[in-house]
Amino acid sequence: MAKNTSKTADLLTANTDGLLTEWLRELNAGGDSRITDSELRAQASGLLSALATAARESTDVTADAWLPVRDLLDEVSSSRAAQGFNSQETASFVFSLKQPLFARIRTEWAGDPQALADETWAITQIIDKLGLHTVKTFQKAREAVITRQQEDLLELSTPVVKLWDGVIALPMIGTLDSARTQVVMESLLQRLVEIEAETVIIDITGVPTVDTLVAQHLLKTITAIRLMGADCIISGIRPQIAQTIVHLGVDLQGVTTKANLADALALALKRAGLTVTKVNPA
Repeated sequence: MAKNTSKTADLLTANTDGLLTEWLRELNAGGDSRITDSELRAQASGLLSALATAARESTDVTADAWLPVRDLLDEVSSSRAAQGFNSQETASFVFSLKQPLFARIRTEWAGDPQALADETWAITQIIDKLGLHTVKTFQKAREAVITRQQEDLLELSTPVVKLWDGVIALPMIGTLDSARTQVVMESLLQRLVEIEAETVIIDITGVPTVDTLVAQHLLKTITAIRLMGADCIISGIRPQIAQTIVHLGVDLQGVTTKANLADALALALKRAGLTVTKVNPA
């Protein structure tokens, strides 16, 4: 093992410039504009240097000596996940190093079949394991990006709008699930306290369907609003949704419902002792 380790390290150290040039040629073959030439060169050069140092200590990529290599690949994977690369494109950064390495191995040990086979196998194991590590890190980074985007979309899809003094509205669009219900409650209750709202209008015009689960989430939100001392009006009750609610046996007793947001706002203003009148032009 020590002998193979020395051969691999010597190969990487003695051929750094040539390997870098050939590797960059492979990487640039696709002509991807999402990463600059200087950034790509810095990543490739850094990895070659780290590989040579780690290979002199061990060929086990999970060993402590390979920590700088793994850290560098983690940075590459995370940055490419943020730049919109897919897992195959990210893994090719590592796997494309095989061709220039194998070419150097064939030249170096052309007259020694056993040494050629041993070194080819050693390099193959190293590159394959590093490639798998890159894919695993990329997937984690990509999942983190997707999770963050989903959280941002949840916040954007549940805006709390002030319609009048003491009256706020929550227009809901899309499916109402457990995760979204939690976001709705937090943003709605926080806004309710901030402006000391007395009436909350939940508009479900944009909710495509209402099933038992959606109704339960809706009732939980209404209960939370009432516990904060505010009244709640549900608007956007279409005929199909009304029939579904009756069919499901959902108890909305005590909850004021209106067909549209305009009617709900008119009721909220009436409860506040206000009326809306048309002003005739002079």
